[in-house]
Amino acid sequence: MKKEAVTALLIGITSCLLALTGCAGGTSETGGDTVQTQGSNEAGADVQAENGNDEEQDGSRVDTDSVESEADADQAAADEVAALIDAIYVQKRTENTDKQCAQAKAAWDALTDAQKELVEGEEADPDYFGRDTGDASKDDPRNQDDIGENEILVVSFGTSFNDSRVADIKGIEDAIQAANPDWSVRRAFTAQIIINHVQARDGEFIDNMDQAMERAVSNGVKNLIVQPTHLMHGAEYDELMESVEAYQDQFETVKVAEPLLGEVGADATVINADKETVAKALTQAAVEDAGYDSPDSAKEDGIAFVFMGHGTSHAAKVSYSQMQSQMEVLGYGNVFIGTVEGEPEETSCEAVIDAVAQAGYKKVILRPLMVVAGDHANNDMAGEEEDSWLSMFKASGNFDSVDAQIVGLGSIEDIQKLYIEHTAKVLGEE
Repeated sequence: MKKEAVTALLIGITSCLLALTGCAGGTSETGGDTVQTQGSNEAGADVQAENGNDEEQDGSRVDTDSVESEADADQAAADEVAALIDAIYVQKRTENTDKQCAQAKAAWDALTDAQKELVEGEEADPDYFGRDTGDASKDDPRNQDDIGENEILVVSFGTSFNDSRVADIKGIEDAIQAANPDWSVRRAFTAQIIINHVQARDGEFIDNMDQAMERAVSNGVKNLIVQPTHLMHGAEYDELMESVEAYQDQFETVKVAEPLLGEVGADATVINADKETVAKALTQAAVEDAGYDSPDSAKEDGIAFVFMGHGTSHAAKVSYSQMQSQMEVLGYGNVFIGTVEGEPEETSCEAVIDAVAQAGYKKVILRPLMVVAGDHANNDMAGEEEDSWLSMFKASGNFDSVDAQIVGLGSIEDIQKLYIEHTAKVLGEE
């Protein structure tokens, strides 16, 4: 081989070895400049790490967006139910009411438990469908046909509290039916809001006044007696009378019996036999439920009974003052009458707290002066909110103990007998 060829071959091999060494060793010498490839690799790793962090951040954003989207969907579903509840929380029945009640319940049933807790509207809340008030199947809506010629229509304001409806309203209706076996007892509520609530939640259909009167007419009823379970001749009673007057020409006879407390009277001093019966029956029931034999024995133990009515701006509000007068006439010095609405003024919660404290009583038992132990009794009187009577009496710091008896007048046997007497009175009229 020629010397030039050998030299060229050696130079070529050396160049290849140098190139390979540079790739493997991490350095390359070029024109005297040394480039550190290890640094470049670290920089590349940093870039790669940053890219990885970006991917993680993007993933977090996706997760956050997903959670927010799910929360929005939950709230939207809850808001839809709230709107459906508000739509049936009305006092007027329409041709769409039955459909709206069914839609509201179906939408509620489709919610998750978490979504149900989000339901909040003008009148809607989770308790509308979610609160357990007892077994509605124990009730009888008394909306059957085949009435016959003689009907006693028992008219109540109504309640959505199932157990209370059974004990108080059905209790009165059953007693009247037992006392009048030759007459058919039927039911009507004057509060459409309550009718819709019971229908939507429990599937129980209760007639309003117009429906009940139409049912009587279509069944060929000739003699109609209307027995209100209302406490007094107040606004609800006046509305009832308007409904009756609109249909009275379609019956041979129509008679309306007295509400529980009978005639109102001119002033606070006017009392009657009905008020006396109610005062005695209510007080004795409260005393016995508290574990005492008589009002006097409870009084000796420092107990005051506070009976809470609804209250009204109607002229009939004097009935509450008359009930207080009746308690005093009976010698029940440890019984005080109050009202949710604070009308009359001396029946407001604050006024009653002062009266009980000034009288020196240290133990208080609250009980409703209402036919039904419904929403007012469970919430306004005995609820956990700070503005309930139970909470306000406790917060006053004037009393050693404050308890509540959640029992309606309608479940008391002597009260049921009084309604029977009122019905019998109009039955006996010529």
